[in-house]
Amino acid sequence: MENKVDKIVAQRAQQWLDGGFDAETKAEVRRMMESDPKELTESFYQTLEFGTGGLRGIMGVGTNRMNVYTVGMATQGLANYLKKSFPAEAKIAGGISVAVAHDCRNNSDLFAKTTAEVFAANGFTVYLFDALRPTPELSFAIRYLHCMSGVVVTASHNPKEYNGYKAYWNDGAQVIAPHDVNIIEEVNKIEDVSQVRFSGAETAGGRIVMIGEEVDRAYLDRIAGLSLSPEAVRANEGMGIVYTPIHGTGVRLVPASLARYGFRNVIHVPEQDVNDGNFPTVVSPNPEEPSALKLAIAKADATGADLVIATDPDADRIGIAVRQAQTEGGGMLLLNGNQTGTLLTYYLLERWKELGRLHPGEGKEFVVKTIVTTELIARIAASFGVECYDVLTGFKFIAAVIRENEGKKQFIGGGEESYGYLIGDSVRDKDAVASASMVAECAAWAKHTGKGSLLDLLKAIYVKYGFFKEGLVSVVRKGKEGQQEIRQMMVDLRNQPPKELGGSPVVEVRDYQGQYKVVKGVREAMDHLPKSDVLQFVTEDSTIVSIRPSGTEPKIKFYFGVREPLSDVAAYDAVNAQLGEKIERIKRELKLV
Repeated sequence: MENKVDKIVAQRAQQWLDGGFDAETKAEVRRMMESDPKELTESFYQTLEFGTGGLRGIMGVGTNRMNVYTVGMATQGLANYLKKSFPAEAKIAGGISVAVAHDCRNNSDLFAKTTAEVFAANGFTVYLFDALRPTPELSFAIRYLHCMSGVVVTASHNPKEYNGYKAYWNDGAQVIAPHDVNIIEEVNKIEDVSQVRFSGAETAGGRIVMIGEEVDRAYLDRIAGLSLSPEAVRANEGMGIVYTPIHGTGVRLVPASLARYGFRNVIHVPEQDVNDGNFPTVVSPNPEEPSALKLAIAKADATGADLVIATDPDADRIGIAVRQAQTEGGGMLLLNGNQTGTLLTYYLLERWKELGRLHPGEGKEFVVKTIVTTELIARIAASFGVECYDVLTGFKFIAAVIRENEGKKQFIGGGEESYGYLIGDSVRDKDAVASASMVAECAAWAKHTGKGSLLDLLKAIYVKYGFFKEGLVSVVRKGKEGQQEIRQMMVDLRNQPPKELGGSPVVEVRDYQGQYKVVKGVREAMDHLPKSDVLQFVTEDSTIVSIRPSGTEPKIKFYFGVREPLSDVAAYDAVNAQLGEKIERIKRELKLV
């Protein structure tokens, strides 16, 4: 066996055979040791770590897999850190409180129950949702119940083999430095499952409190309070909206939120309303994938609906499709994450201005986006005299800016190109429940004010601010070898950055890992953001290409942003095609196609 797997893998596997693991787990370790050395390596060559999305991995046996033991160890490490972070509360039985939720995935309820029991065995008060709930509601619950921390068991939109564990701090945001690193240190101190305080609910001392409808009502009340155009909704209450949760948690609250806003014609996709961790009707439960919206679009075509809304399994991301004009064929057009973010930003700022809530140029309001999200959002914010923050990829960094400005400036909204948005600050993570309601309201407002459809509104924004077009290529490289290959790709790009992209010279290179940028050959410090393995290349004509390995999936992502003026709506198709070809040319130059 030593010839097939390295000593560390063999040692870790043996520890699982010798440790306090259940018989079924030990039998699977033996099977891999005897007949599947490759799977053994993949299962034990590393320990799952917190990335931009927390703890996430394929379900199975091993240190590199999601199972009750890795979940238990992570929870014990988090519990130990919470005791150190809140020493006064730790001295009182039940003084430290946490909230726990889960999505629709296979084993999610088991992992959530395990998490709750470990917390309770450590003397914490645990607020456990009585059934699956959207991730943003967990963030809301932490704030609503004044918890010190929280956990949601989810792998968001990953394939069905995955599950995950997202840890949150007392502000309802995912943990960031120094807490993330410190939690990992505490987890790493747990070298054996015997160090985990596992307990059944019957021995948890009554510290597990089931929560449900009360928090649902409070959460929906808060979302309803975000509404900016109730009169537009009343005028368009019959607007057809097809909604699909893609087998996930959104079915519990998205239709309810739309109804609270006043929409009376929400059309379901019945086969996708069924909660199922195998996601039987889609290849991938990711609203970024056109195929995930196929059934919903078919339903829209059958019913003549104006809008399609899809949420991912844990209802923090939203994908939409809008009805095109009859002159364009009348079919449904999928919008990408940058376009939806653009529409939301423009709508929020325009309505805030009309309602007299903005203080242009006074630094009282702000929006936030990530560095790989369209620069159009920054341009729109500037036109309204509103500050726009740029942060690293990961919604926890957006939440960090909100926390830093709490009590000083008002957060209006923010988001990222990967289909996640937040309106208002009651939640500190991307929120598809609120976003769905706001997108629908934006569509009603566009109709009510004579601006046409959401597509018409988007084109008008392009005419006003310039046509910004984005693209994305994800290169998947699985397993240990894939991880090494991704690292090498980043090394090569750092050592030999492109000199030209899309026919325009590269005039600026930004290295967020080294925290420097090179502008026309001159190196400058760039330390306004934490270190991150991201490269950006900016050309003379303002094209931006960003490259980053994913923090939650075995892939490296290439983001493309190009722009051109748009003289009028009639020129839309020609400029769209021109920019699309430019992105394809850059892909060829980087050998991605």
